[in-house]
Amino acid sequence: MEASLLIVDDEEIALRNLQHVMEKAGYQVTATQSGATAVTLLASRRFDVVLTDLRMEGVDGMDVLKQSRELQPEAEVIFITGYATAESAVQALKHGAFYYIAKPFRLDEVRKVVAEALEKVHLRRENDALRREVEGYRDGEGIVTQDVDMQRLLEIARQIAPTDCSVLITGESGTGKELFAKYLHKHSTRADGPYVAINCGAFSEQLLANELFGHEKGAFTGASALKKGLIEVSSGGTLFLDEVTEMAPSMQVKLLRVLQEKEVLRVGGTRPVKCDVRVLAATNRDVSEAVKEGRFREDLYFRLNVVNLNIPRSRSGKAISLLAQHFLLKYASRMRKPVARISSEVMALLVDYPFPGNVRELENLIERGTAMAQGDTIEVAHLPEALQKRESVDFRRIGGRLPTLEEQEQSYITQVLDEVQGNQTAAAQILGINRASLWRKLKARRNEESSAK
Repeated sequence: MEASLLIVDDEEIALRNLQHVMEKAGYQVTATQSGATAVTLLASRRFDVVLTDLRMEGVDGMDVLKQSRELQPEAEVIFITGYATAESAVQALKHGAFYYIAKPFRLDEVRKVVAEALEKVHLRRENDALRREVEGYRDGEGIVTQDVDMQRLLEIARQIAPTDCSVLITGESGTGKELFAKYLHKHSTRADGPYVAINCGAFSEQLLANELFGHEKGAFTGASALKKGLIEVSSGGTLFLDEVTEMAPSMQVKLLRVLQEKEVLRVGGTRPVKCDVRVLAATNRDVSEAVKEGRFREDLYFRLNVVNLNIPRSRSGKAISLLAQHFLLKYASRMRKPVARISSEVMALLVDYPFPGNVRELENLIERGTAMAQGDTIEVAHLPEALQKRESVDFRRIGGRLPTLEEQEQSYITQVLDEVQGNQTAAAQILGINRASLWRKLKARRNEESSAK
């Protein structure tokens, strides 16, 4: 849809001139000479931007501004007046006006200000839409996705959660493997029991044995009291073994016995202790290769890999947008800061960035941006310097030749629209142009295609 403008000016010539200019620029314009009529229109139709004169008989521009803030808080109001004073400008901005333009004005200035106001409106609506979408896709474990493959994995997770079978969760670092482990625990019959997680790669063999199996009093120097291991502690619940392939071969044998016999032998102990625990494991390595190379026991692999959940990377622009908004909500609430938006420039950088650290890296970037933001929006200046300077250039050849600038532009617009599933507001945000400009480019392309037929 075209951007919708409401123009209010009691001078008919000025009103019609401005209406003509804005319609020529591709906007859908409604014009009126009456402030009272403007208020009625605001109550019945949605507008993106309101351009209003300040001094008018009866209902003046300030009244229009106040009513607009009440009836359509998302719309931006721009004052255009021949009675410009510093005091009136301050009052207008204080009450929420986007900009204040003095007559006589330059058309280029008006077009520029309107485009900037629209950018802010669309950014706000896009962030609000993403926020609502995040709420629709989010659950208690923080899994936010619209990806078909991820939705399929969640469906499998829902099916196997109550079955108590072992699950091996694989995927690159930072893709959210532990989130799936928590999801399985929450939706299992063990949800009221403990959920215990340990990173097997963070401990030496001896320390890991002590952490998992515990020890008896006097088992070694310094063992002054009995200590229950995490396997025993998680009885009745779920034990999550992260980076399980980093476990030493001798530890793998002990873990296999736990899975087979449902009992654990503390270090220095002689009596096994029964334990009812569900084991979930995760790794970022190729387990089948580790088995072939003799680094991981095949029998343990089969015990753990009753069901495999392979978590894919989040690469699409839509996935990045949803996750970024989710993390923004999380950290704005945690830090008690009024940060509610991510600028279009930042979103464009995030969508273009390959994220070698996957979702974890995206979360860190949004946490940093939220912490550094001074107002309600994360801007480019709030990102790490290396990301601020990042540029992306991809020149695809057409029939062996380099494309023209126009061809390259059209190709990139098509690519962005595909990424956001045809959402023109999101596409314009990523492209760094306002929605009206995108609409004009698409219209020009359609006209060219029609002429060529």
